Amino acid sequence: MPDLLIELFSEEIPARMQAKAAADLQKLVTDGLVEAGLTYAGAAAFHTPRRLALSVSGLTSESPDTREERKGPKVGAPDQAIDGFLRGAGVSRDDLEVRDDKKGQVYFAVIAKKGRKADVIIAEVLEAAIRNFPWPKSMRWGTGALRWARPLHSILCILAGEAGTEVVPLDVDGIIAGNTTRGHRFMGPDAFAVSGFDDYEAKLKRAYVVLRADERAEAIWHEATNQAFAQGLEVVEDKGLLAEVAGLVEWPVVLLGEIGADYLNLPPEVLQTSMKEHQKFFSVRNQKSGRIEKFVTIANIETADQGATILAGNQKVLAARLADAKFFWENDLRVAKDGMKSWLQSLEKVTFHNKLGSQAARIERIAALARDIAPSVGADADLAAQAARVAKADLSSEMVYEFPELQGLMGRYYSEMAGLDASVAAACEEHYSPLGPTDDVPTAPVSVTVALADKIDLLTGFWAIDEKPTGSKDPFALRRAALGVIRLLLENGIRLPFVTVMAEGFAAHGRVAVDEDDDSVTGMIADLLAFFHDRLKVFLKDKGIRHDVIDACLAMPANDDLTLLVNRARALQAFLKTDDGENLLQGFKRANNILTQAEDKDGVEYSYGANVKFAEDDAEKALFAALDKADETIAPAMAAEDFATAMTAMAVLRAPIDAFFDTVQVNAESSIVRRNRLNLLSRIRTICLGVADLTVIDG
Repeated sequence: MPDLLIELFSEEIPARMQAKAAADLQKLVTDGLVEAGLTYAGAAAFHTPRRLALSVSGLTSESPDTREERKGPKVGAPDQAIDGFLRGAGVSRDDLEVRDDKKGQVYFAVIAKKGRKADVIIAEVLEAAIRNFPWPKSMRWGTGALRWARPLHSILCILAGEAGTEVVPLDVDGIIAGNTTRGHRFMGPDAFAVSGFDDYEAKLKRAYVVLRADERAEAIWHEATNQAFAQGLEVVEDKGLLAEVAGLVEWPVVLLGEIGADYLNLPPEVLQTSMKEHQKFFSVRNQKSGRIEKFVTIANIETADQGATILAGNQKVLAARLADAKFFWENDLRVAKDGMKSWLQSLEKVTFHNKLGSQAARIERIAALARDIAPSVGADADLAAQAARVAKADLSSEMVYEFPELQGLMGRYYSEMAGLDASVAAACEEHYSPLGPTDDVPTAPVSVTVALADKIDLLTGFWAIDEKPTGSKDPFALRRAALGVIRLLLENGIRLPFVTVMAEGFAAHGRVAVDEDDDSVTGMIADLLAFFHDRLKVFLKDKGIRHDVIDACLAMPANDDLTLLVNRARALQAFLKTDDGENLLQGFKRANNILTQAEDKDGVEYSYGANVKFAEDDAEKALFAALDKADETIAPAMAAEDFATAMTAMAVLRAPIDAFFDTVQVNAESSIVRRNRLNLLSRIRTICLGVADLTVIDG
């Protein structure tokens, strides 16, 4: 079985496109080969800035002969139907066979196809892949019609087997496939031939091209950290930047450079962001001081002066960039030391949303909400309101205008410079968090308060103007905001009267409840709470809590207290995992079913009046005693929200309930005894439903 090697050699492909392009090439080609009847043992794709490569091993040398039978229209069907069938099957009328069928005679077409050689199939599949390649952006060049991310120079396409290596005949817009490739743009030799993948990879390396992206990245990181360590420094880890620079070079050369002394006192995050965004440099940090003192740049060429000229040029460009950053920083500090007044005033002219007013108006809403939420979080209300008012002031700063990703962080620096309380400064940075399911959650009370107020204002605002997420569309990241609220509450153990807080949020947006229909604030609160419950279900499902357990707890009162709800759900899930819990559930369901059927039949509700004096059986009397004893424990435990204790007490009921059903006939001949026993079952239902709605539990 031969091995296939493909290389598409072009001008430099943007780093962000390379990995997906390699994966797309593998999928397009392998899917096409399989669809055409070829099989293979394995495939792997590779990418460098100038090439996409694909190796397919163990490819069959030709496709098998095939024979297919297709049932067509009835004999005597209109010519139009028969002609359509002939076109679809690719046969003529003379090729049709007439066969007997259940409903009479019908036409059959027998389509026999001879197998084809692998090289013919490969040529078709590869040409189709090249012409229909799914680049996010592509270009044409010269006078041809072919499109590629950058001008395509050559195609290598060979089959290597026991008989040797053959070139797959292929011509795509004048680019004729061959068995040659090129090495490094500057250090490599002219075109050279290859005989297979191993030969290809080895010769590329001798021609100063590292084919594998992960090998380039590993070499970069290893050399960068070694050079930094030799000077008592460390490279700031950045996996995204590492992947990007590995896609910018074919032969990585690591160079350690100096940052001008004038810029070393800039905040480390400013240096790191500026160097990463503008120059693709890694930051090198002094572990003791935390300062960024040097940088690592990755060249694509070895030079006689060991990169001195490259470093000098990079340092000159970097100095210009950092001079801008220093100018922004110094200007911003002057405004910060004046209390950030001008920034706050300028936010009055910044529109947050055309239906939700300015940023300044939003800040006032957040401050009011923060003051209301603070007691539940245990935060100082004045500090929370102050933090809310300055948390977004840095949006008007020059530094954040230049580097939007620094918003919040710069707010912390500026608040510290303004002499504000440390908790206020921390809230400026932390109130955006958490940004996702794995992001760190703030724990400082003022930060948590402002983060909650920010997200709740966002949600109530967009609910008020009916801009809710639909399907996969969520342009204002409201699902992320809701998950952020959930994580802030749960991971900090906060008990928040959520309906009240949402009502305050809607009131701040000028929405006042006047009735109970769906257009009222009451309807919007219910809808938004349901949205939170949906996000909570997703969150808890990822934590391993069953959907029916969540539903059983959502059906209980105070389901707007998300922390209480989750505590109940965790206790219920743990309870149901025990044998006593599972068996009690079955006993409850049996009692509930008998009771429900009797109530439907009799047209009355059996919910009061069970009396032990009418008990005739020992098991019946034992159940009365067990329910009395359980009630003494469960009622105070539920009042104290001690769900574990309540459910442990419920578990004790398993044995007397089982014994009751084993020995007692509920529908006794005596109407008094029957009614008493049904009321006894009602006590079981009432006690169990007081903990959670067990009727929705599966099983």
